[in-house]
Amino acid sequence: MEVLPAIAGGEQAARSYANWRRDLQATIPTLTAREAAELHDAAVIDVRTAEEWAQGHMPGAVHIDRGFLELRIEALVPDRGRTVVVYCQSGVRSLFAANALRYLGYADVRSLAGGIEAWKQEGLELAVPARLDEQQRKRYLRHLAMPEVGIEGQARLLKAKVLMIGAGGLGCPAALYLAAAGVGTLGIVDSDIVDLSNLQRQVLHRTATVGQPKTESAREALLALNPDLNVKLYNERLDASRAAEIFKDYDLVVDGTDNFTTRYVINDAAVALGIPVVHGSVYRFEGQVGVFWAKEGPCYRCLYPAAPPPELAPSCADAGVLGVMPGVIGVMQATETLKLLLGIGEPLIGRSLRYDALTGQVRTLRFARDPQCACGQHHGAAEAHHV
Repeated sequence: MEVLPAIAGGEQAARSYANWRRDLQATIPTLTAREAAELHDAAVIDVRTAEEWAQGHMPGAVHIDRGFLELRIEALVPDRGRTVVVYCQSGVRSLFAANALRYLGYADVRSLAGGIEAWKQEGLELAVPARLDEQQRKRYLRHLAMPEVGIEGQARLLKAKVLMIGAGGLGCPAALYLAAAGVGTLGIVDSDIVDLSNLQRQVLHRTATVGQPKTESAREALLALNPDLNVKLYNERLDASRAAEIFKDYDLVVDGTDNFTTRYVINDAAVALGIPVVHGSVYRFEGQVGVFWAKEGPCYRCLYPAAPPPELAPSCADAGVLGVMPGVIGVMQATETLKLLLGIGEPLIGRSLRYDALTGQVRTLRFARDPQCACGQHHGAAEAHHV
């Protein structure tokens, strides 16, 4: 019976909370703002609300709202032996957050005494995240909920420039999802017009746009999805004389072509400029995707030094392709592009992911830089380029 008042609330419950807080203050290690600034290998977690985070945060910190801490911390800090610094506005919420992390098995958790207010009072650097307007917040809400993206990552996507080579089977789904994700500028290179036979797989085009240049048809569909997108059109067939001039304005290239001649043109220009190429190809019921980037690994010529004979590499027009296959591979290309732009995950550099739709099997093949390949000559120069 003596327990009931505490369960029901009232003065006893209030004292219980106060005692709990005092116990945490006595048991959770704390550190000052200056001490926190000197910890260079620690994971720094901001457990405040999104509105508080937007007012400024510690450089290098990761935002996880206190309500989602237990759900998300393991993905961001898988090493439970790593030092974790938790902070809030004034140093109270961080005590309870640190206590939760200790229960999850994190061995070295510390709370920032005084929170971000103490950090500011010391005159230490404050990072202010990029701001999105209200419409952008609504559009990209699911991205903002992910710590791996968040406001800063979304702002990075909005500033990104991606060049699509081809507005066909692969380029259509890739461009569609990059536009939806908020990649700010999409360039499209294609010299073809929309044909009725394209509509079986080229999902940006419509029956009403048959006869139009593919670039214009694609732009119409992309702007209908995301009117804030900047779409630049190159209604031409890519060749070596133009590739470098076009590529220099972009962060990376998505290769949606279907012939070896253009693939080598793309590769050579990208190697010279030090930018990555997200490659995709499809054949009947199969497809593959990979990333070629001289800064980090092999280029396309390392894998294919010379084009195979035409009879060993028939085009989709000759061999056919299941209509959904370009969608599967094109979306994978969009995924690799977003990983590169955000700097997250493990892009398929030096790897080729191959999907067989009939068996449902996925294989990943690894390949190394060819020491005889010309891309090695550009490797050092490419080091200065960053996505």
